[in-house]
Amino acid sequence: LICPSSLGSLGDISKSFLDLTDPDEINSYFAFNVTSALCLTSTALQAFGKRPGSSRTVVNISSLCAVKPFKNWALYCSGKASRDMMFQVLALEEPDIRVLNYAPGPLDTDMQLLARTKTGDPEMRQYFRSLQESGQLIDCTTSAQKLVNLLEENTFPSGAHVDFYNV
Repeated sequence: LICPSSLGSLGDISKSFLDLTDPDEINSYFAFNVTSALCLTSTALQAFGKRPGSSRTVVNISSLCAVKPFKNWALYCSGKASRDMMFQVLALEEPDIRVLNYAPGPLDTDMQLLARTKTGDPEMRQYFRSLQESGQLIDCTTSAQKLVNLLEENTFPSGAHVDFYNV
């Protein structure tokens, strides 16, 4: 079971921490990015219960933002950190399920375009621009292949956070 990053969103990255004052906006963000991932994963795991001769693996598409703060990304960073911890709990509670929190690296996607153009902090915007300008964005196929290799090798501790650059 793979919980794709398409289930998530950046949130309003034009706002700083102090601008995040609307509980409805915040609750909506977490409902979409954390609650839905928990409910979808739990439902899928119940539907595909233990079967003799079969194994189950859950992959959470994580981010460096789960372990490192980025200015103006309070919602995204805290959402990714929440998901990482949530899936670590799954790994602890269900030792027969393999769980991986995979951070695919800075992918060349529409989300990266938003990061370069909509992030409120000018230094962060420039950081994301420099990744693109210096050719450091990662092709999605390259990162996906690393994920497949990681899953095939199956040597990671269940619940681990593994970054593209550490594979």
